[in-house]
Amino acid sequence: MKVRKGERAVAVAITRKPVQASGGLGTFERYLSLWVVLCMVAGIALGKLLPAAIAGLRHIEFGAGSQINAPIAILIWLMITPMMMKVDFSSVKNVGRRPAGLLVTLFVNWVVKPFSMALLAWAFFRFVFAAFITPAEADQYIAGCIILAAAPCTAMVFVWSHLTDGDAAYTLVQVSVNDLIMLVLFVPIVQFLVHGASSLTVPFQVLLTSVLVFIVVPLVAGALLRFMLVGKRGRAWFEGVLLPKFAPVTIAALLGTLALIFAFQADNITGRFLHVLLIAVPITLQVYLNAGLAYGLMKLFKVEYAVAAPGALIGASNFFELAVATAIALFGPESGAALATVVGVLVEVPVMLSVCSACNRTRHWFPTAPERA
Repeated sequence: MKVRKGERAVAVAITRKPVQASGGLGTFERYLSLWVVLCMVAGIALGKLLPAAIAGLRHIEFGAGSQINAPIAILIWLMITPMMMKVDFSSVKNVGRRPAGLLVTLFVNWVVKPFSMALLAWAFFRFVFAAFITPAEADQYIAGCIILAAAPCTAMVFVWSHLTDGDAAYTLVQVSVNDLIMLVLFVPIVQFLVHGASSLTVPFQVLLTSVLVFIVVPLVAGALLRFMLVGKRGRAWFEGVLLPKFAPVTIAALLGTLALIFAFQADNITGRFLHVLLIAVPITLQVYLNAGLAYGLMKLFKVEYAVAAPGALIGASNFFELAVATAIALFGPESGAALATVVGVLVEVPVMLSVCSACNRTRHWFPTAPERA
C-alpha cells in the first residue's frame, strides 16, 4: 500500500513528539497565570516608562477616526486565525447525535450570560458602588462589562478544554456554532443592552466594523486555509504536522496582545486601582454564576463529563481579545469601557483555572463517554 507523504510526516512527528509533564500539559498551560501576570507587569511598565512610544502605537488605526487599533488587530489575527484553522465546521452536522451539551452551552451563552452581566453591572455600578464612582464612569463600566459578556470564548476555550480532559471534537462543535451565532447576535445584543443599561449609544457602524475586523477576517482566513491545505495535503498532515507549528505564533501573539492592552491602560490601572477592584466584583460573580449554571444543567441532563466540563467553561469565559478591541474601537483606548474589558482579562485566567480545578474534582458526578470501537 502506498503511503502518502503527509501521512509519513505525521508518523515522524508523532514518534518525535516529546512527552510533556503534568499530565500532558505544556509549559504555557501549566504556568498560564504567571505569563498573564508577567504580561500585565511588562505592559504597565512599558506604558509608564515609554509613554510617547505607546501613544504612537495607540494612534495607529485602520482608517482615520476608526479607533480600530492596527497593532492589536494584527496580533489578534495572528492569535485567532490558527485557532480558527482548527475549527471543522463540517462537524456541526454531527451534533444531532449528542445535542444536550450544545443546547445547554448556547442557552447559557446567549440567553443568560449577556443579560445577567448587564443586570449585575447595572446593580453594582448604579447602586452598590455608587459612592465610589461617578454616573459617567458607571456608564462606561457597564458598557465594558456587557461587551465582555456578549462575546463567548473562542481561543482560550481550547486550553480550558485540554485542562479538563474535554472531548476535543465536541469542543470544536461548540466553538464552531458559537462563532457562527456571534456573527449574527453580537452586534444587536451589545447595542440593545448598552443602550438599555446606560446612557451611552453604541454606533452600529463602528460595532459592525469591529465584528468584521476581529471575527469575520480571522474566521474566513482560517476556514479558507483549512479547506485549501486539507485538500492539498490531507487532514492527517494538516492536524498532526502543520497546526502544532502554529502554537508558538499563537502564544506569542496572545502574550503580545495582553502586554499591549495593559500598556494602553497603564494610567487607568495605576490611577484607578480601586475601580479595578470594583469592576472585578461583578465580572467574577458572573463567571462563577454562568459556569455553575451550565455545569448544573449538564448534570441535570446527564451529559457526559468530557462534554459537560468544556461546555461549562465556554459558558463562563469570554472572547476577551474581541471585547477589548471592540471597547477600544467604540469608546477609545483610555475609556472606562476599555478598562472594564481589561479587568476581564485580569479576572478570567485565575478564575477560569479555579473552575477547571473544580470540574476536575467533580468529574465523578457525570457519566463517562461510552467506549468507541
